[in-house]
Amino acid sequence: MSALEIHLIPCLTDNYAYLLVDARTNCAAVVDPSEAAPVKAVIDQRRVTLTHILNTHHHFDHTGGNLDLKAATGASIVGPASDRARIPGIDLALGEDSDFSFAGHRAQILDIPGHTSGHIAFWFKDSRAVFTGDTLFSLGCGRLFEGTPAQMWQSLSKLAQLPPETRIYCGHEYTESNARFALTIDPHNAELHQRAEDVRHLRARRLPTIPSTIGLERHTNPFLRAGDPALQRALGMAGEHPVTVFAEIRRRKDNF
Repeated sequence: MSALEIHLIPCLTDNYAYLLVDARTNCAAVVDPSEAAPVKAVIDQRRVTLTHILNTHHHFDHTGGNLDLKAATGASIVGPASDRARIPGIDLALGEDSDFSFAGHRAQILDIPGHTSGHIAFWFKDSRAVFTGDTLFSLGCGRLFEGTPAQMWQSLSKLAQLPPETRIYCGHEYTESNARFALTIDPHNAELHQRAEDVRHLRARRLPTIPSTIGLERHTNPFLRAGDPALQRALGMAGEHPVTVFAEIRRRKDNF
């Protein structure tokens, strides 16, 4: 079976929804539709049938298009079991032990709380793609609105264990500002400097910086490197527990 086609759909100011298309059946799923109109436009343009709406978490800028899209297409809404009461129109609630398939493509569900108490990722292993919502960003991570530093560190560590070639499709275009912050934390990282330059060139042309990859994030995202001795020394936190280091990096980002 061929890999899913993945189409990026800009929404609102800096959100991304993603249309997943199975070329064999012409069936489609959309991840985190902030609003319905841009998604409908791409569905019509591609002439595909929307069968599923996949939500990583409850925030309105990820679920705002749920009900309109469901009314227009009859698509089933899928979201986190631990937060099903806050997912508009939910039909299927999933957690880490759940099995989910779309048009024959199996997604492994990962529980990744921290940004919200009920947050999941959809990992389509065979398509080498993971949809991380607002937990893991390109060069960043989400704010801790409902979770603890320990929860978020565990969630990020879980994602970091995915194969390095896995492409990361996150919820927002934050990479350029994340890069500026990352350089204040990890100023001697040559790979980070090169990546920041690449990001600047992309954004200057108004091009997306998504997807990233797990391998690239392992080397350049300071939030995934809280256990790295060199980064700890740069922060004056040598030997500290990674959760403590992560919490300090997150504190600095919140005030950046």
